[in-house]
Amino acid sequence: MTGFYDVGLIGQIATNLFNGYGYNFYRAANQVRADDQRVRELAGALLARARAAISKAESDYRREKIPPPTRANPFPDPAIVAEAQQLERIAQAIGALEGHVRHQPVPENDRMTQRYREELPTLERLAQKDAALVGQADMLRGLVEGKSAADILAQRGTIEEGLGAIAATLQERRLILV
Repeated sequence: MTGFYDVGLIGQIATNLFNGYGYNFYRAANQVRADDQRVRELAGALLARARAAISKAESDYRREKIPPPTRANPFPDPAIVAEAQQLERIAQAIGALEGHVRHQPVPENDRMTQRYREELPTLERLAQKDAALVGQADMLRGLVEGKSAADILAQRGTIEEGLGAIAATLQERRLILV
């Protein structure tokens, strides 16, 4: 044995380096923090799929319903354009929520946070909200993925209610960190 890959010595050096920077991967708080980031990534991916489904439905709708302009009829039917714009607005709203989900803060791992806030219980409360976000994002994705524009427009009220629920969960999550 050469001692080059002595796990005991290397492990001790790595632990000292990580502890010197205030990080210990065996702490439960760090594991919950990593889980929180992974769960938010999943919620963002589900919202991205929902946005992509609506964008595809919108482009299909425009292609099918809006004919090329002619001299006799140079402008498309305003009702069809209004419906296409509704689909576009829904996709933009989902995209905005996706960005908010992906960039949600977590408590800093510093001495002031540890002094004034219990880190692990705070992270566990955040993880509960993030789990709710995943459920809400998956329900939204299920409402729109693989659906036609007409189906999406028919469920517009339910979709907007889902967007409102996701926004409310994000607000509740922000209040945990105040």
